[in-house]
Amino acid sequence: MTVHLKKSLLAGFSGIAVVALAACGNGTSESGEAAPEPIETIIASAPEPTVTPNADPIETTHPNSIQPETTLSISASGSVNREPDIAFLNAGVQTQGKTAQEAMTANSAAMNGVFDALAAADIDRRDMQTSNFSLQPQYDYSNRENGQPRLTGYQASNQLSVKVRDLDNLGETMDALVSAGGNTFSGLNFALEDDRAAKNAARDLAMKEAIARAELYAAASGYEVARVVTISESGGMRPQPMAMMAEARSVDRSTPIASGEVGYSITVNVTFELRKPAN
Repeated sequence: MTVHLKKSLLAGFSGIAVVALAACGNGTSESGEAAPEPIETIIASAPEPTVTPNADPIETTHPNSIQPETTLSISASGSVNREPDIAFLNAGVQTQGKTAQEAMTANSAAMNGVFDALAAADIDRRDMQTSNFSLQPQYDYSNRENGQPRLTGYQASNQLSVKVRDLDNLGETMDALVSAGGNTFSGLNFALEDDRAAKNAARDLAMKEAIARAELYAAASGYEVARVVTISESGGMRPQPMAMMAEARSVDRSTPIASGEVGYSITVNVTFELRKPAN
């Protein structure tokens, strides 16, 4: 009897549990309203937070980059003068002829004489270079034929750039050119064969001037120079005056030549980083 009673009670409870589960599974309550979602369902549907272990933080700056807070830009120049040891002479021959061939033949003969004269003056062939050659028709515009200028002949011009290493004999070299048939001079410049030392001396002076001025400006504004950020330069040999083209016959024999000095100037543009002095 007792066993049968326990079985009956268990069966009754099981039926009640089935009814309760069925009611929970129904979408509405007894009153017709939507039944509240079970707590288990709400918890299950809530998204779990995502955690990435060992995630690197986002960096907004590059630790290796250098961004100075305060900078100062300075432009300074350094100049030096040196006695030249070489000269560049631009000379040549102009010839006329009724025909192009006649002008060319006369020019070739004169230029051969110029080359021979330069060789006699101990000018090496490697120090001679043709800088310009031209053959131009010549016209008479004052006496026109049928409204057109009249052709009178041709002019041939051959210009030569010569490096003269013996400045003591520069005047004699120019005289030899005239005697050989050279009749135009278009320029004379002096320089140093090796100008690296002169340019480096100018650079040194320019940098010292830039640093001195940077320290002056920094101190006046309550800062001190921390380091150099950038350097750039410009400049070189200062231009030498060019002689105007003239007829070579106007040069007297043993022409006196004054070489003087050549100047080299370098300009540096330097950016300095400034900092507040340590207390």
